[in-house]
Formats: sequence, C-alpha cells, structure tokens
Amino acid sequence: MAMSTKAINLASFSSVFPSSLDKLNKPSKGVQNSFWVPRIPLVKAVQSPAESDTGRWAKQRRPQNADGDFFVDHTCIDCDTCRWMAPQVFTRAGGMSAVYKQPTCKQDRLKALQALLSCPTNSIRTEVPPPDILEAQKTFPIPIDEKKLPGVYHCGYHSSKSYGASSYLIIHPDGNILIDSPKFTERLARKIEELGGVCYMFLTHKDDVADHGKWSKRFSCNRILHSGDVEACTADVETKLDGNGPWRLGQDIMLIHTPGHTEGSVCLFYMPLKILFTGDHLLMRESGLDIVAMYNRYSVGTQLDSVKKLLNLDFNWIIPGHGRRIEFKDVGEKNAVLEAFVEEKYAHYSSVKNK
Repeated sequence: MAMSTKAINLASFSSVFPSSLDKLNKPSKGVQNSFWVPRIPLVKAVQSPAESDTGRWAKQRRPQNADGDFFVDHTCIDCDTCRWMAPQVFTRAGGMSAVYKQPTCKQDRLKALQALLSCPTNSIRTEVPPPDILEAQKTFPIPIDEKKLPGVYHCGYHSSKSYGASSYLIIHPDGNILIDSPKFTERLARKIEELGGVCYMFLTHKDDVADHGKWSKRFSCNRILHSGDVEACTADVETKLDGNGPWRLGQDIMLIHTPGHTEGSVCLFYMPLKILFTGDHLLMRESGLDIVAMYNRYSVGTQLDSVKKLLNLDFNWIIPGHGRRIEFKDVGEKNAVLEAFVEEKYAHYSSVKNK
C-alpha cells in the first residue's frame, strides 16, 4: 500500500487499537510542569576547537592514552560510544575518551575495532593499519544478546550528524524495523539486506535522523516520525504520526508518545521481548539514569511526566539512543527505579526554579 506524506494515525494502516488503549489517544489535561534548567546550545556533529585550529594536531594521539597501537585523538566529542562498546579498552580521561588498556586478547581487540568503526568522528585510530579490520566490519550489525533478545541488532556506524546516537534493527516476520539512522555505508546496507532488508524506519525524534534519506532510498522503506518533530530535512517522510497516540505497528509493537526532550519524541515498545527503545527520552550514562536536561529542546517538566508514563508499561529492557542498555530483573524493579528517579528529578528541578 502506498504511503502518503500527510499526517496520519499509524493505526489506520496497521492493526486496530484494542479498546483498552482508546483512552490513551486523548491528550492529557494535566498541568504541564515548568522547570528552569541551565542549557547549552544543542549542536550535533560538533567539531572540536582543536580541529578548527589545525587538523594535523587534532589527529594526534591524546596524552591520556595508554602506550600501544590503539589511541583516541583530539577530535573526540565525548559521545561515550567507545566506552560502552569496549569498556575493557576505553575510559574517560580529561573530558574525552582515551585508551586505558590496550587489548590483550582476540575478543578485546574485536570490541576495540568495532568501537573504532562506530566512532562518529573517526577519532579512534591505530598506529599500524589493522589487518583484521575487514573481519570486524563483517560483524555488523551486532546481535545484542542472541539468547535474551533474539533478532535485535546494534547497527554500529554511529553518525556525527546525531552526535553518535545508536541505531538498532529488529528482525520481524512482518517486515524489519530500523530504529533511528546509522551512518550510511553500503557495506552495512548489504549486511542488513542479508537479514531481510528494512520495511520500516522508525525515527524516535528529530535529532537522530542522520542519513535517513540515504537509507530510505536504499531500501524503499516507510519512514515514521511524529509530526511535531518534522523539519525541512524530514518533510518527505512517508508517515507522520499525529496526536498523542499510542499507535500500533502490527500486533506486537506499540509507539508511545513521550514528549519532553522534543515535542515529537516517541518510544518504540517491542512487546514480545519487553524492550523499550527510548531514543533521547531516557538513557543510562556512566553516572546513572538521565534525561540530559541541558540538551532539552522542549520541556523538562513534560519530559519527566513522560518518564512517569512508562510506569504503565511492562518492559524489562531500556535500549536508548545514547549510552548503556539497561536490563531490569522484572517490572517491579523497573517501576521502583523509575519512580525514584522521577521523584528525585522533580525535587531537584523544582528547587532550582525556586532559587
């Protein structure tokens, strides 16, 4: 069925909503919280000052790196990708990533090479051209956990256009789903094609669309984005979600409107495996759960309200656009963690506002 570019309700071309969800289609009448938060301008694909001054110096080895083959140069934007992909090798030092321990086994070396290939700014380098780089390229997309999360892959190849956001692939009998956009490479496209290609490209919000146009052209996939986040670069997406949702994509995927980080932020709830893909709505940093308020582009209060909404969903995994994945032992633990987080953040931002 051909898709138009007008705003439509996703349920109109997938399954009909169960009656129990109808009430969620109505906008909330609750009072929107308003918090003052110190912010910095949101800049994707940041170029370091060092790179502006002299590209030659910027590509040199940072002094914080351990001696050896792998190193991080001065163009690092501190996106954290390498630190969660290969924690055995990379750490944070001096406000950027650095190699704290050279890989000493085949598995650690593979993880380091995967991080090198996924670095959005090509800031990870080696003193000697790695002879096994092609073998590392063949590992993408990477299965997250073949036993617990079969058919769910991390695409790698993070894009500087989305500040190094992660992209994921769900293998689904009704058509595979690409969540947010990795950097386009034909090598990755061929590997995804071997897995069945892409039927839907779900964009969680406007910040992480990256090379969506190239992926759309390559796979002729149906791109989905909330109308509140549509900009000039995404005006031609095939499906624009309208309203407050939720929306169904087939029988087992629910799209949850979670405004706050942006007006049109939407999470994808993959019900069979109890996974919530959160984009930039909620993530796990090295310091713990976070909503990254300094990069908020709409309303911190609304974002916290949207986090609270997640208490009604039965999921055990949070897979964010940035940072580490979270696995809860059960929904009880998930709710306890989220309730404590929301209460702490409400209190913090309310106190900031009242100062």
